[in-house]
Amino acid sequence: MDRNPLRVAVPVFGECDASIIYGVFDTLWAAGRLWNQLHGGAQGAPFFEPRLVGAAAGQIELVNGVTIVLHAGIDDNASTDIVFVPNVLVDGAESLARLDPKLLLWIRAKYNDGAHIYAACGGSLVLAAAGLLDELDTTTHWAYERLFRTAFPRVRVHADRLLVPTGPGHRIVCCGGASSWQDLCLMLIARHVGPDEAIRVAKIFLYQWHQEGQSAYASLLCGVRNDDRVIDRLQSWIADNYHRRDVVFELTALSNLPKRTLDRRFRRATGYAPLAYVQAMRIEEAKQMLETSDASIESIAVDVGYEDVPHFRRLFQRLTGMRPSDYRKKFRVPPMPEIPSTRRTSSARRGTPPE
Repeated sequence: MDRNPLRVAVPVFGECDASIIYGVFDTLWAAGRLWNQLHGGAQGAPFFEPRLVGAAAGQIELVNGVTIVLHAGIDDNASTDIVFVPNVLVDGAESLARLDPKLLLWIRAKYNDGAHIYAACGGSLVLAAAGLLDELDTTTHWAYERLFRTAFPRVRVHADRLLVPTGPGHRIVCCGGASSWQDLCLMLIARHVGPDEAIRVAKIFLYQWHQEGQSAYASLLCGVRNDDRVIDRLQSWIADNYHRRDVVFELTALSNLPKRTLDRRFRRATGYAPLAYVQAMRIEEAKQMLETSDASIESIAVDVGYEDVPHFRRLFQRLTGMRPSDYRKKFRVPPMPEIPSTRRTSSARRGTPPE
């Protein structure tokens, strides 16, 4: 049947990288079009009409050196049902300040006009910079959590969660890092078209829901560099001694600081209490061993400092969202597939029938 496709604007900043922009565009463009065609029928009617929009029409060079051609600038006054904000690559407050203010105001205006807003990965930083997330919940790429909390203290960040609907009527939805834009696209399709079409699109592109969240992907000690020389020295010592039995007690003695002072300075410098930092260091090492070795989970637990293996399993699952065995299955690099040889055997060349 005939239907008017929903108009989706993908705002493109110079700080964007190309993969999510193109991935979102292709995914939404395919919804409604490709399923019947792949099954031998005619191309179907589209559910969405995606467009790439910039502060001005024309070409734009992205942060990763890719130049793309935009469909329109923000001054074309086209009506918009959905705004899908892709990732931006930023490394601090100065990078955030360079985001194009005209495009930020345009996103805010579209939301105020009634558009649904979806933001992938660091796109939630864009929404925060546009003032759309104050006093609301959100998520972001796990590597941006600390920057987010520093730059936007009024926003409640849940970096362990993959999808976070927020705001009145949940018209804003943010997702976590990198390929979780696929989950966000599927959610968008299920919400505005229906779950059947979301399943069809997932089958076309071989998308999978990341139902375990993004904690398993996160580096637990991301962004813990600091200017406190005492704490920096203690961090270096922990890196070599995290497996020791009384590591926190020894750490306090090495610091020459009262425990309460150490706890306060350590948390201010790293975002962690000393015990939590040691636990994160141990679990990070355990993750590496699960990814790269055949060692048993029991021996890994002991190697990183836990003789109580059940406690290690519980802590691992709490910090990563997965059991150690499941983590190994998910992140262990599979062996390279064997390529069948096309060369004839020597016995065949001699006329001997192959076995």
